[in-house]
Amino acid sequence: MIENTIVKFMENVSLLLILLNPFLIIIYLIDVVRKQTTRRFVKVISRAGAVTIAVLVLFALLGDAVFDRVLKMEFASFQIFGGIVILIIALQYLFKGPDAIAMLRGDSDQVTGAIAMPIMIGPGTISGSIVIGQSTSPLPAALAVALAIVISILMMILIKLLHDKVKTRHESMVQRYIEVVGRIVPLVAGTIAIEMVMIGAQHWAEKF
Repeated sequence: MIENTIVKFMENVSLLLILLNPFLIIIYLIDVVRKQTTRRFVKVISRAGAVTIAVLVLFALLGDAVFDRVLKMEFASFQIFGGIVILIIALQYLFKGPDAIAMLRGDSDQVTGAIAMPIMIGPGTISGSIVIGQSTSPLPAALAVALAIVISILMMILIKLLHDKVKTRHESMVQRYIEVVGRIVPLVAGTIAIEMVMIGAQHWAEKF
């Protein structure tokens, strides 16, 4: 019984980690990584992580009741709208690069909000949190969500430290990695966006 609980807990942590994917998120934040000091980056990303934990734990505990009872709307509508938002960001990033998210150049409060929403708190992570909450009891669900976000934040801080350490010696290699992954990220994000729209539309169609 305990082993099954532990396995389920680790599966839930892995699910949200895959949806968060710090290696992809860091590319969206490359402008912040390049221009901010390590101390300020840690401060900003930690605040964004705290906001993300609060929101996603809430969805894990309340499930889709947030949409059904509180907002009086279908979760499918959120999936469609969220998919459109991600698609717009992906297209902008594909054609403009890091300049697409210019709001990440503001003060710490603005940057924190921009990182949390819609980069970390999006249709994918919200849906994943709801699934986690429905698959297990409230406390393990909340802990799994919080742990996944903490791991993701720590990984991004580690990537920032590695970036600062190697950028002077291997600047061309770092730039090449950013260019390659920077082209892959919007393609993956765009594909996820279309999938979210299609799933939302399918859920709506099932009601008729």
